Amino acid sequence: MSPAEKIALMRAMFDAAVSAAHPDNFIGGAVEKTLQALPEGRVFVTGFGKASAVMARAFEAAAPDRLKAKMEGMVIVPDGHGSACEYIQIIEAAHPVPDERGLKAAEEIIQTARQLGQDDLMVVLVSGGGSSLFCLPHRAIGFQVKQNITSQLLHNGAPIDAMNCVRKHLSAGKGGQLAAAAYPARTLSFAISDVPGDDPAVIASGPTVGDDSTARQALEILARYRIAVPKAVEAHLHSADCETPLASDPLLSASDMYVLATPLKSLQAAAEIARKAGYNPVILGDALEGESRALAAWMAQKATASPAKTALISGGETTVIVTGKGKGGRNAEFIHALALCGSFYGLAADTDGIDGALPVAGAYITPETLSLARTRGVDAQAMLEDNDSHGFFAALDSQIITGPTKTNVNDFRVILT
Repeated sequence: MSPAEKIALMRAMFDAAVSAAHPDNFIGGAVEKTLQALPEGRVFVTGFGKASAVMARAFEAAAPDRLKAKMEGMVIVPDGHGSACEYIQIIEAAHPVPDERGLKAAEEIIQTARQLGQDDLMVVLVSGGGSSLFCLPHRAIGFQVKQNITSQLLHNGAPIDAMNCVRKHLSAGKGGQLAAAAYPARTLSFAISDVPGDDPAVIASGPTVGDDSTARQALEILARYRIAVPKAVEAHLHSADCETPLASDPLLSASDMYVLATPLKSLQAAAEIARKAGYNPVILGDALEGESRALAAWMAQKATASPAKTALISGGETTVIVTGKGKGGRNAEFIHALALCGSFYGLAADTDGIDGALPVAGAYITPETLSLARTRGVDAQAMLEDNDSHGFFAALDSQIITGPTKTNVNDFRVILT
């Protein structure tokens, strides 16, 4: 297989992973399975996340006519992730740091949920990115204060579960509070998982499922990542007002959650592409975490010890602590570090099409990457230390640019031996 064919194979594997998580492939079946008995009252469809507008469009297409006649709704997505819907209003807002558009829409969603009754149905379409989009700070917490805390956690490399724990306890909607607001109406949630372990309580901070985390844990996370918070926030986190409902809370008794797409299903789709091309696919895990450079070193060891024609595949979400002048990007930094570990064919990209703060999904390498960099006068080691992996791969014309994929099952990584 030629170098160009190997690059094409890695890209085909990534595309298969993204396609497997596209809402059009599973929303229709989920609607048919769960909505056999239609509600007598209102149908309020809401949601938040990178895939939620496409999920809303697919839900409208699959819904029975009698349900469409009652349907209304509002879904929040990041800028550029909208999709045309007939009954459901799509609101675009900032991500990953919330803005006023997201705040206003979240307030309207909670207010509508509180107006629902026993004969009504609330459908919630949840996907990655939903936590920052469905931003409704607790009344004791100012919007700008929560923005600042979110930004600090991101910059300091906090993993998604830690960020969500803090968000839940500063929020009036996360951690089961949206479903509690809608009770006694039935809540039916459909989710695309972008989190390790596919825990419904972690996806978009679990707005419709019980939460076992505590305010004490949120305080410990803030201390661990050295996040300075105002006294009002600290006082709030020491009060009973900020605790979220447990799974056993009666207010969540009418809420059901279905996780329809997961990182593992996407990795399996990619593995099938590799198998058809004559490679032996080995899935190392769908929930690998840790620092990007450390994971690159570990996967390099695995690749060196693997026989020829092996495709090492992994997913999950790594972290980057930005200390240089670059923009970071966990997938670009992973594959950049991998190039410095040895001569590999590899690709790393985020299934949502956005790696870090830039509209670039990721990048690929070949055994010639470092020699190409030298030819073009690019210092690979210096640019890695400066957290400028996106700049490095832009100089080599090796970026993966997809635009918003409108889904998200986290990172995709592959090394071909």
